[in-house]
Amino acid sequence: MTRETHKRFGRVGIWSGALSRGDTAAREAAAELEELGYGTIWVGASPSLDQTGPVLEATGRITVATGILSIWEQDAASVARTVADLELRHGDRFVLGLGASHPSSTPGYTRPYSKMVSYLEELDTAPTPVPVHQRVLAALGPKMLKLAAEQAAGAHPYLVTAEHVAQARAELGPDALLAPELGVVLDSDRTRGMATARGALDYYLKLPNYTSNWLRRGFTKHDLSGGGSDRLVEALYAVGDADAIRARVDAFHEAGADHVAIQALSAEGGLPHKEWRELAAALPLA
Repeated sequence: MTRETHKRFGRVGIWSGALSRGDTAAREAAAELEELGYGTIWVGASPSLDQTGPVLEATGRITVATGILSIWEQDAASVARTVADLELRHGDRFVLGLGASHPSSTPGYTRPYSKMVSYLEELDTAPTPVPVHQRVLAALGPKMLKLAAEQAAGAHPYLVTAEHVAQARAELGPDALLAPELGVVLDSDRTRGMATARGALDYYLKLPNYTSNWLRRGFTKHDLSGGGSDRLVEALYAVGDADAIRARVDAFHEAGADHVAIQALSAEGGLPHKEWRELAAALPLA
């Protein structure tokens, strides 16, 4: 598989947990994101496959992916059947994003790498297999990144830095898809914007999968304390005006990303229509 095959994702997409609701507002938002020119909608917040259906139904061209489906919550055989049904109804627009989730939210969590390996094998041997090009992994560490390159289209890492993107590209090799998520706060008031980013980060500071990755990538325990150091927050989130966010997206692409999945964060909550529109005008979508 070559990087040419990854153009279906576009250079920039939108990652949003709110789109998993499937209500009228979410459907209308999905349709607008397609019209704005984004390449992919990542239905976030550990969605079920049923929650991607309304997004696919509301759109006609854009790629739709799960970001990320937990391999502990739905068995591989039923997932394979549902993916086949989605492809039958919507064409080759759906991508299955898979992740190993976290011990704190998963009863019976053990040996996540081995679980992912066996899950992919079950997808391969299902009566309706999920093709390698139609699945990506939420890979952070070297072993999972290698698996993403060998047994999936590539990786969709979450909460990473530009330096991590460069290291992930080296670990994935030149051909696998690299589609990192990037949290952004479109706010010219730095103090307020940093507070918004830090509020979003708080939950993840309690999850060893992320904290271990940051420590492995050069941060210290001090960076992870007190709600996260400015150094950590600024590395994980793009905060500022549209030009500042464009610069970080460009840095991700220069580091080796094929696609960047923007998660627009707002202190006001809700669907960030204003941010999506402004960013569509500022970012290299094509």
